[in-house]
Amino acid sequence: MSDKRINKKINRFLEHITPRQMTLCAALLLMLSLAPLLLLGRYNVMCVDDYDYGRQVYDTWTDTGSYRESIQTAWRQNMDIYQTWQGTYISCFLMALCPMNFHYETAWVVPILMIGMFAASTFVLGRHILTKWLGGGKTESSFVMFLLLFGFYQVLEAPFEGIYWYNGSTHYILMQSIWFFMLTAIAEALWAKRRQKAVVCSVLAAVLAVIVGGGNLVTGLQAEILMVLLVLYAVFTNRARIWAAALPLVTGSIGFLCNIAAPGNWARSELDPSTGYSALLSVLLSFYYAVVFIIRWTPAFVLLLWLALLPVLWKMMKASRKTFAHPVLVTAGVYCVIAAMFTPTLFALGMVGLARVDNIIQMVYYLGLFLVTAYWLGYFSHRKAGETAADALGCFLERTVKKMTVVCLFLVLAVWVLTADKNTYTTNSAVRSLTNGDAQTFYAEAMQRHEIYEDEDIVDVELKPYSVRPALFDFEDLSTDTGNWLNLGVTQYYHKAYVKLTE
Repeated sequence: MSDKRINKKINRFLEHITPRQMTLCAALLLMLSLAPLLLLGRYNVMCVDDYDYGRQVYDTWTDTGSYRESIQTAWRQNMDIYQTWQGTYISCFLMALCPMNFHYETAWVVPILMIGMFAASTFVLGRHILTKWLGGGKTESSFVMFLLLFGFYQVLEAPFEGIYWYNGSTHYILMQSIWFFMLTAIAEALWAKRRQKAVVCSVLAAVLAVIVGGGNLVTGLQAEILMVLLVLYAVFTNRARIWAAALPLVTGSIGFLCNIAAPGNWARSELDPSTGYSALLSVLLSFYYAVVFIIRWTPAFVLLLWLALLPVLWKMMKASRKTFAHPVLVTAGVYCVIAAMFTPTLFALGMVGLARVDNIIQMVYYLGLFLVTAYWLGYFSHRKAGETAADALGCFLERTVKKMTVVCLFLVLAVWVLTADKNTYTTNSAVRSLTNGDAQTFYAEAMQRHEIYEDEDIVDVELKPYSVRPALFDFEDLSTDTGNWLNLGVTQYYHKAYVKLTE
C-alpha cells in the first residue's frame, strides 16, 4: 500500500473523530489514570503529625463517642493553637478532625476527598476561564482540562503529601480547592446576566473567602492578589458589578488579617526570629525561584501534552470573539501570581521546596501555562494576515489540526507506559505497588502496629521497621529515638510510656 493511500486513510479516520469523542476519550484516560491512585488509598494509614493535631479529639471520641463533643474539642484546640502556634484557624480546625480519629480504617477516604476536590475545582475554574473569559467552546475546553489534569497527576511533585496525607493535603490541597471554587464563583458573579445569580455567587464566594483566609498563607496571599485584580477589572469594565467582587474581597481580607495577626504567629516567630528573609528580599527571590521551578516542572512529558493541545487551543481561540489585546500584561500577571506563591515560605522559613506547598504552585503554573498559551494564540489568530512567524505557526496548526494532537498524545502515552522506572509517573507507581504486593504487606504491618497501640497492657512499644512500603507512601517513619517528634506524637496519642523502632 502506498504512502499516499495510507495518509488518505489516516486523514479520513481523523476527520470522522468529533470533538465530543476526543473529549470522552480524554475523560476516560483521566479516570483510568486516577483509578490506581484511589485503589492504593485502600492501604493508606494515619501518619506524621496527624497524631499531634488529632490527639485531643481522639481522646474525646474514645471517652464519649460523641461527634458533637469531638467537634467542640477540635474548636477549643484550634483556639489554643491560634494563641500559641499559628493563625490558620480553618486548617487547624479541620486537621484536628482527622477521620482516622473516629475510625482508624477510614484513611481510604483521604485520597477520594483530596483528588475529588482538587480535580473538580481545577476543572471548573480552568473550563470557566477558557469559555467565559477566552471565548472557547465548552467541549474543547473540557478536552483541554481533562488532559491537563491527567498530566498534572502523573508528575505531581509530592503525591503522598498531596493525595494521601490528611494534614498536609488538608492544609494546602483542600484550601487551594476551595479557593479555585471561590474564584470561579466571583467570576460567575461578574459575568452573570441575571442579578439573582450574581448575588448568589457573590455571597457564596464571600463565605468561601473566610475559609480561604483561615487556611495556608500561600493560598491566602494568592487569593488577596487576585481578588484585588478582579475588583480593578470590574472598575474598568463592569462598574455595576463592583460589589460582586468587593464583597468576597472584604470578607476574605478580614479572615486573612485574623490569620496573619494571630498571637500564635508572633509567639512562634520569637522561637527563631532569624529564620526567614526580609519582606523585600523574599519578594525578589520569589521571582527567581519561579523561573527555577517552572523549568523543573516542564519535563518532556508536559511539553508533549502542551504540543498536543496547541492545535486545539488555536482552533478555539481563532473562533473566539474576544479581543486578546493584552498578551504581555496577562503573561506578566500570571508569572507574578506564580512568583507570589513562593514568598510566604521565603519570608517565614527562608526556604522554598516545601513539597506540600509545591503541589499547589505546580498546578497554578500548569493552569497558567495553558491559559497564557491560549491567550497568545488568540492574539496571533486575530491579527491581520501578513508575512510573520505567527502566520506561519497558524497555518501549520490549521494544516495539522487533529493529526498533531493525536501523534503527540500517542508519544505521551508511549513515554508514560514505556518509561523504565515505574515510579516516575504516579499511576505506574501505584499499579506496581498494588500488583507486587507492597501495598498489601505494608497495610498488614501497619494494622499490626495499630493493634499494639490500642493494647492497653502494652505501654513500652517497640516495633519492627516496615519491611516494604509503596513508593508513593514516602512519609518519614518512626525512629529508634524515643524522643523523636514523630515517636512522641504516637506515644502521646495512645498514652504509652514510649514508642520506638528496634534496630
